[in-house]
Amino acid sequence: MATLSFRLDYQMTDLASLFQTHIADRQRTTEEALAQTGFETLVISSGQVYTHFADDQVAPFHPTPHFAHWCPMPGPHHVLVIRPGKRPRLIRFAPEDFWYEQPPLGGPFWASEFEIEEASTIEDVWKQLGTPQSAAYIGNEFDRAKLAGLELNPSLITAHLDWHRTTKSAYEVACIEEATIIAARGHLAARSTFLGGGSELEIHFAYIQAAGIVDHEMPYGSIVALNEMGATLHYEGKRKKKHGAVLLIDAGAQVRGYASDITRTMPAPHCDNRFTALITGMGEIQAQLCNLVKPGMPYGDLHHQGHILIAGLLRDSGILRESAEESVEKGLSRPFFPHGLGHHLGIQVHDVAGRQAAPDGTLAPPPLQHPTLRTTCTTAENQVFTVEPGLYFIPMLLRPFRESEHQAMFDWRLIDELTPFGGIRIEDNLLVTAAGHRNLTRPHLPI
Repeated sequence: MATLSFRLDYQMTDLASLFQTHIADRQRTTEEALAQTGFETLVISSGQVYTHFADDQVAPFHPTPHFAHWCPMPGPHHVLVIRPGKRPRLIRFAPEDFWYEQPPLGGPFWASEFEIEEASTIEDVWKQLGTPQSAAYIGNEFDRAKLAGLELNPSLITAHLDWHRTTKSAYEVACIEEATIIAARGHLAARSTFLGGGSELEIHFAYIQAAGIVDHEMPYGSIVALNEMGATLHYEGKRKKKHGAVLLIDAGAQVRGYASDITRTMPAPHCDNRFTALITGMGEIQAQLCNLVKPGMPYGDLHHQGHILIAGLLRDSGILRESAEESVEKGLSRPFFPHGLGHHLGIQVHDVAGRQAAPDGTLAPPPLQHPTLRTTCTTAENQVFTVEPGLYFIPMLLRPFRESEHQAMFDWRLIDELTPFGGIRIEDNLLVTAAGHRNLTRPHLPI
């Protein structure tokens, strides 16, 4: 734990200089986007809150991602103005309010990079903005942006900025790794609680207590699945059933708006040995796939290799009777591995531009064998994405194969015996480097 603390302290002391370089990059790429799209100014608001229908309760607030890319200041209704050759102008919404906490700005490490103004009402925020000429707007405060004469969320400039969000600065990588350290503490506590016989609810509580957060501070709802629920990919229930045979936990943390996204699957001592062997095999496959990551690799090729390896494990385990290559060619591995191998990671857990081939928004088509793949671009230096192969026993996906021409290629008795154990997913976050990659997860959560 001392090593982790040292790394975290080092990052904190260096944040100001890392952020200065990060903002210089944002200024450069935004000026490129403005020049190529004919706009003179970009206005980004942090956004407005959403109120539930016919209710006065609001949903947890998430800032406009492009605002968060520039500024880690929390809260709605702030406005950022970017112009070529000028320091970014930040209009901070700072109301006087006794209903909700309004933290003071203080002296954050990032403040010196902006010209900061304050406004006590939303009307004053937009009054101070004025009506800049030839200006694009990104955000969800549509009525106010229209009144200011701004062009709303133009696709060309958004695509250009999305493209550059896939390349992470050193500041962004530091935030993601700091979020990884927090999540790793939660995962270790969750594992201990599971092995002690804890319920899904108790495991979740152990996670958030060790991470030092509350639920709405998580980047996504935790998946804490015992046994068969591990086959529901986005399961968010928290049952009180204890002494599970298998735990699949998918949970992360976020720091200054940047997320970590980690999944582990582990057996209890009383788990069926055949399923325990599958977990071990999937761990080896995930490590093999991580080792393949380098710049210049079409992500679809990496995903396809994941299918080949998983089909081989299914063959070796007796679940499939075809060779790995034949199983993938015939689609026999798809019901066991129905999702993509991973996704970009950053401000959004499923970060943008995974299918982009160029800054103008041109798409990279998915491989013919994997038409629904989320990430199809070519890997490049300084991208951060997840590698998360999965193997699941999902009755609704397997059902069509029971009566298909390929039914004899499956050992249905073995499948039925393993189905109560749910599924397996193992997920790390990787940074692509010039020489290959750096696994951001394993130094903090080795297993």
